[in-house]
Amino acid sequence: MSKQKKIKYFPFLSCWHRAKAIIYRIFAFFLFILVISTLLFRVVPIPFSSYMVQKKLENLLQGNIDYPLNYQWINLDNIAWEMQLAVIASEDQRFPLHNGFDWHAIQTALQHNISSRTIRGGSTISQQTAKNLYLWHGQSWLRKGIEVPTTFLLETLWPKKRILEVYLNIAEFGQGIFGVEAASQHYFAKSAKQLTQAEAALLAAVLPNPIIFKADKPSAYVKRKQMRILRQMKLLGKNYLQKLD
Repeated sequence: MSKQKKIKYFPFLSCWHRAKAIIYRIFAFFLFILVISTLLFRVVPIPFSSYMVQKKLENLLQGNIDYPLNYQWINLDNIAWEMQLAVIASEDQRFPLHNGFDWHAIQTALQHNISSRTIRGGSTISQQTAKNLYLWHGQSWLRKGIEVPTTFLLETLWPKKRILEVYLNIAEFGQGIFGVEAASQHYFAKSAKQLTQAEAALLAAVLPNPIIFKADKPSAYVKRKQMRILRQMKLLGKNYLQKLD
């Protein structure tokens, strides 16, 4: 009789394979939910964003149970073109042209951050929309890693106008103030459709940090940024928005 070779059995390998299978299933499940929700939100108004939930939970944990959440969805047609152009002029002038990532802006930001004490971001409107809608705020390589495919998904499944529409509706413009309609009503007592160029530029100037930079009490820096945005809006012109079609 030939001697049978004894096969060594390592229990931890079996556990590892099972763990990998579970991780893959969880990943596939969340990817499925992400794709379905993105397809749904292509046409359905956004009820809330992950960042709104994050802010609410943070305040609840701090004992602030009365934290206000001022949010009102509004269609892009009811947002003044001045406001649409203002955020493009301020946040992402190549928004109509890129595929979600402005590599030139990223390279410029990296060079600036290496040589300067101040930090400059290179995120596009598409990236900020993906972050505000699905992810969380804070400096994290994990979040940045997830942000890339999420941004690509938005750019693939949504037209540019929809991305801009969602961005303007879920961006934070002050403590508990989400979306340009809520911001317009709060700061100027008018609808977002009636915003002037100066008002639109002021709201855009507090992005992306409206807790430090305030639209109702603009600092000298915010006022200078407002003026820069107005100059950029004039250079781009209203017709620049036609590139979104």
